[in-house]
Amino acid sequence: MGVMRLRIDLAYDGGGFFGWAKQPTIRTVQGEIERVLHTITRVPVDDPAEPLRLTVAGRTDTGVHASHQVCHLDIGEETLSRCVGHMSVPPTVALKHRLQRMLPADITIHDVTVAPSGFDARFSALERTYVYRVADRASEVDPRLRGFVLHLDADLDVAAMNEAAAMTIGLHDFGSFATPNPGGTTIREVKTAYWRRIPTRPLVVDGMGERYRTPAAESDLLCFTIVADAFARNMVRSLVGGCIQVGMGKRSTDWFREKMAVPLRESSTGPIAPQGLTLEHVAYPADDELAERAERIRAKRTL
Repeated sequence: MGVMRLRIDLAYDGGGFFGWAKQPTIRTVQGEIERVLHTITRVPVDDPAEPLRLTVAGRTDTGVHASHQVCHLDIGEETLSRCVGHMSVPPTVALKHRLQRMLPADITIHDVTVAPSGFDARFSALERTYVYRVADRASEVDPRLRGFVLHLDADLDVAAMNEAAAMTIGLHDFGSFATPNPGGTTIREVKTAYWRRIPTRPLVVDGMGERYRTPAAESDLLCFTIVADAFARNMVRSLVGGCIQVGMGKRSTDWFREKMAVPLRESSTGPIAPQGLTLEHVAYPADDELAERAERIRAKRTL
């Protein structure tokens, strides 16, 4: 029996993790899932023939959340079949059930499926969507959301922030707002980026009209949504930090424009707090374009 590739769709509350990437002595999302995978499959952690190593669409930093993350796993067919046990379900469904039962409550498995030919969770991705949520002075702060919203006691100029955000759209070197991986670059293509306040909607609407004006949980929050083909390390949080400095009047839009034009990293363009950031979506091309996409993205970028 051969090796097969699985696609795993998942979500997690990043507040209790030191990021995605596995590290030897601290709690990470990858580390927790791989630990449980070895327990479920009864494969020794140090088995070189079956490493059970996850490859993720986008590594998230300490404290950053994901409502829809994607990773892939290469696993022996015989190993996967052992997950079924006494269940009358396909092996992928059995693995999903066992993962969900054994993983901690701050990780949820949406689905486990056999990946199509050529699929690579990281390199096949067309785009990723992140949202950063802020409760400013104009927001009705809901204490239940404190784990994934940044609270700011400030009035923000949303129009100025959107003027800055618009400068990020297109192919740019984000060297002022990001750190390259070894051997990589900070050149990325942003497809859309904007700030928007979530409207307040009535809780109940029926034949009698609007009955209650109790806001939904996210009503009045100020959200930054950004879509790009990929993101460099700390890129989204640093762009958010820059926009908020503009929105608070501490920096001008001309300053932001200069930082985009001259990719030079310095203290004023560092990342803002992580808890407001969530990876919301990862998009992939049609199955017959997956391998070509992965090959093209592996090439080092230039402007």
